[in-house]
Amino acid sequence: MAKTKEDLPGSSRETDCRFLRACRGQPTDATPVWFMRQAGRYLPEYRAIRAKHGFLEMATTPELAAEVTLQPVRRLGVDAAILFADILLPLPAMGAPIRFAEGEGPIIERPVRAAREVEALRAADPGDLAYVGETLRRVARELPPQVALIGFAGAPFTLASYLIEGGHSKNFERTKTLMWSAPELWRALMDKLVDTTIGYLRLQIASGAQAVQLFDSWVGCLAPADYEAHVLPHTRRVFDAVAAAGVPSLHFGVGTATLLPLMARAGGDVLGVDWRLPLPEARRLVPGRPLQGNLDPVALLAGPQAALAAARRILQEGRGGPHVFNTGHGLLPETPVEAVQSVVELVHRGAPRA
Repeated sequence: MAKTKEDLPGSSRETDCRFLRACRGQPTDATPVWFMRQAGRYLPEYRAIRAKHGFLEMATTPELAAEVTLQPVRRLGVDAAILFADILLPLPAMGAPIRFAEGEGPIIERPVRAAREVEALRAADPGDLAYVGETLRRVARELPPQVALIGFAGAPFTLASYLIEGGHSKNFERTKTLMWSAPELWRALMDKLVDTTIGYLRLQIASGAQAVQLFDSWVGCLAPADYEAHVLPHTRRVFDAVAAAGVPSLHFGVGTATLLPLMARAGGDVLGVDWRLPLPEARRLVPGRPLQGNLDPVALLAGPQAALAAARRILQEGRGGPHVFNTGHGLLPETPVEAVQSVVELVHRGAPRA
């Protein structure tokens, strides 16, 4: 869908959007806040839909996915909505079917571990993911102008790890072994994943996403030298392509304190930081870059006083530069809705100055 002048980056439509202003390093009247996995199982309205539909059905049905995307905006008053989807949705379009097993998470039905299996994969045709574009268009029509719409994708390394391991992994033995022992095969796999991810993010931007986040959830398993040699060039290709679209990009990984300067080199206007790395230290490592994070999601389970105390500390630490308040990873299913609401209200009021 073609964008009007009002939809273009930097237009008047963005003027009152705290999230987009913070992503661009511009001043805001309050710290913007949203949460990873804010559309999910902790919300009773989400559970009501989930009781009638499977997860994959919800993610691939625009009417359902749009409703779930909007639920936390209505309930919490957050500054951004993030597309309800899953990072693995492009894989079936590449020729790698997935299924979601209750209690086990995503399972790759045919893991990719040999040259013939990599050769059989294809870069996904964005047309095969048109339902995601329709979800975004539906959400964009409903969102108030001050609330941003975030699209997202899995980063090439994290998608590769799922394909190779066949699902979640503790030590990523197969992934690292293939990366080290068959570098040409690794590059061939990453090239297909990069092309798929670029096409997928371009589809989302054309459909109304005002920012996009790249989730490299598992890249923290790597040493810096391995990241630099085997991941950084591929991730940079994705961010370079997104930069040409003119929307802010966010780069997030888990357990990536030792990788943060390299991730900054790989790209992203905003760097996501988990709770293991204090924001002032992150600013020292990547000066001048807007940061996102980094409340430990478990703090929201520890009672109102503990949750608000932790949020105040994050707000205070975030004052050293542009900051988007978020958790350092996704909200947990057991999270009390009231705790999340209280934190949003606190963030919008602002932390008292020391």
